[in-house]
Amino acid sequence: MKLTPILLTAALVTGSALAQTASQGAAQAADSARDLAARARNTYPAGSASIDQNLWKQAAAAAEAAVQAEPGNADYLKLRAQIYTEVGFWKKAEEAWNAYFKVAPGQAGTEADRAAAFAQYNLGYAAYTRGNPSQAAGLFANCLKIDPQNVLCNSWAARTALEAGEYARAQGYYEAALKLTPDNKTLRYFNDLAKKAGTYGPAATTAFSKAYDLLQKGDRNAALARFQEAAQAAPNFIEAWRESGRLALEAGNADAALTAYQGATKLPTASAADKYNLGLAQEGQQYGLNTVKTFRAAYARYAAGDKTAALGGFQQAAQQNPRYAKAWAWVGRVQYEARNYPAAAEAYAKAVELDPNDKSSAHFLKMAQAGR
Repeated sequence: MKLTPILLTAALVTGSALAQTASQGAAQAADSARDLAARARNTYPAGSASIDQNLWKQAAAAAEAAVQAEPGNADYLKLRAQIYTEVGFWKKAEEAWNAYFKVAPGQAGTEADRAAAFAQYNLGYAAYTRGNPSQAAGLFANCLKIDPQNVLCNSWAARTALEAGEYARAQGYYEAALKLTPDNKTLRYFNDLAKKAGTYGPAATTAFSKAYDLLQKGDRNAALARFQEAAQAAPNFIEAWRESGRLALEAGNADAALTAYQGATKLPTASAADKYNLGLAQEGQQYGLNTVKTFRAAYARYAAGDKTAALGGFQQAAQQNPRYAKAWAWVGRVQYEARNYPAAAEAYAKAVELDPNDKSSAHFLKMAQAGR
């Protein structure tokens, strides 16, 4: 049927009115989404934003309505993506940013690109924690396509490459991250590890990397087990021995510390600190780590010239383990130097009783008993 001019005009007017009505509805929905998001920020504690919170849920629904009414409107698409990003609904954020970039292609360094990259990072980290490193690596790579300057994605792309045995690639990512944050000691540490990882192998390197992540989360017992795993997988991995030893000492586990520092001190790169800690672990196994730590802290005060504080520390160590001959000997020494001969004789007598081969204590016992 052919439309008459009057009918054609009426149809055009009706279509225009409907389009105008849809546009107004979209604008109202977008305004509502912005208002609800603002109310949500003022209502809920900072940092707690969640799609499960009623105001945020309503804001997201309003943004969806705006996009549905005008699917090609970049402002509405961006608003929706921003809301999903703010509440941490990462999969929806990813979809929303992808839709936005189809209408408004991203430009490196913009707020939109950074937000979209952040969504990819969070999806990648979630995949990593679920035990899917290959999926995580792909998401971190996507993040870097959007925002090559993203330090987190460079760091985690490096981590997943390192654990996959792709050491050269891991170094490239770590070096890119270090250019952005040159003072980051953790990144520098892992960059050095990546350079040496070929000598340790993927099993040890992965265990070490997992241990470090557990340590960052505060799970020190699980981290210790992973560091031990790394050291057992690669006995030449001195950093794994050291980290095992350090955590074992902090946990008061003398046996584990002894094993770790024995492993470290067998290597040609062992340091004076490794040997010191080996001695600490050996004594700690015999007398208790807390006792030995108390004694060594007292010795440090003695060396610094604070003999009063040192005496208190040596006495505390002797009380913590009355069979610790060395502690009694140093109680005797400080008392002797203070010319408190009766107290010195008493302490030296206990030291000699516990260790008859201690000729120095036997000599000063006689001197103290003689009052000279």
